[in-house]
Amino acid sequence: MQSSLIGKIQKANLYAREPDRVTFCEFQTTFRGENDTHNVAYRDAKWDCDCHFFGSNGICQHVMAIQKLMGQMLPAEARYWPVNEPVGAGSNGHSR
Repeated sequence: MQSSLIGKIQKANLYAREPDRVTFCEFQTTFRGENDTHNVAYRDAKWDCDCHFFGSNGICQHVMAIQKLMGQMLPAEARYWPVNEPVGAGSNGHSR
């Protein structure tokens, strides 16, 4: 293995232990729930999920689970819980 590649692997391992280096601006994922599979996305500073509950409420268990999983890798406006004001924002942090 090339010595330069070894250094890159070491640096990648260091970076992987520092998730605050990464901020997702947008993404789309498939979430396998207990009863169905859902498409969850974050783009244009808005969450979206194709589950029925999100369509009526603008929040759902799929979005909240991803918020917990990704934590500080989400931009501040994407980190919220329905019972709290979003971090550093004056709105509810979502729209549909």
